[in-house]
Amino acid sequence: MRILHLSDTHIDRTDAPNTYGVNATESLRLMLAELRHQRDVDAVVVTGDIADEGAVEAYTTARELIGAFARSLGAAVFFTTGNHDERGAFAKVLGSGHLGVDGEERAETVLESAAGERAAVSTVGGHRFVTLDSLVPGGVHGQLSELQLEWLRGVLSTPAEQGTVLAFHHPPIALDVEVQRLFGLRNPEALADVIRDSDVRVVLTGHFHLQILGFLASVPVWVTPGVVNRVDLTAAPGTERAVRGASASWVELGGPTGPMFHTFHARDPRAHETAYEVDEEQMRAFVERRG
Repeated sequence: MRILHLSDTHIDRTDAPNTYGVNATESLRLMLAELRHQRDVDAVVVTGDIADEGAVEAYTTARELIGAFARSLGAAVFFTTGNHDERGAFAKVLGSGHLGVDGEERAETVLESAAGERAAVSTVGGHRFVTLDSLVPGGVHGQLSELQLEWLRGVLSTPAEQGTVLAFHHPPIALDVEVQRLFGLRNPEALADVIRDSDVRVVLTGHFHLQILGFLASVPVWVTPGVVNRVDLTAAPGTERAVRGASASWVELGGPTGPMFHTFHARDPRAHETAYEVDEEQMRAFVERRG
């Protein structure tokens, strides 16, 4: 099982540079062009912050670009929500977020709550793909509701033929970085209780705009870097710097050494240029306001 994992495309409603001078749609086009030589890809997983402001036009662009790319590889596509996404617009364009090679809805089971949360299940080559919705409207942090967790427990009660891939936006792990600790998943212990001793082979997330590998209840958790930009941890403590350059990941399941992970970086002629910098005072104010 080979998965291409993207996250944090942050597409705007217009094909134009954002506040930081980065054209998010062009970053996605460039990343997909760099990945065009990949073969034997079974699935493309996009873990949230698809749209920067939740616009229908942004989801339409993502569906068209990523859908066409996936069709060229014969791969299914799985989208999840992120904190920048809007559930209504997401559902209007992407439905459950599970799309087949033909671009049509393919989810086998869908959970939809009164609050608009969507979780879904599909199977590809014996591997079960489960997407969850960690979006907290108006918040930067993530949360998995009790309803989703109990639903997930029920799904996992029957093992899949080749195991389960779990995907959502907010990482349940973090480095010793304050914004990561505050803005990641707020209830990782509850998720750990559900997936412990289950057939979950890997948890795929995004949100932090950099790559991290860790474990939750002995399950590998992979955080893929962003398509729109990459956070540079060489910045001074208490500050944040993001640099240009789209990134994505390759995840391979199965075999004696799986899962294995590899990160791709697009050959952007302006890669590593600063997209934005937030000093310590600005970061503190942001954390106090949103944390």
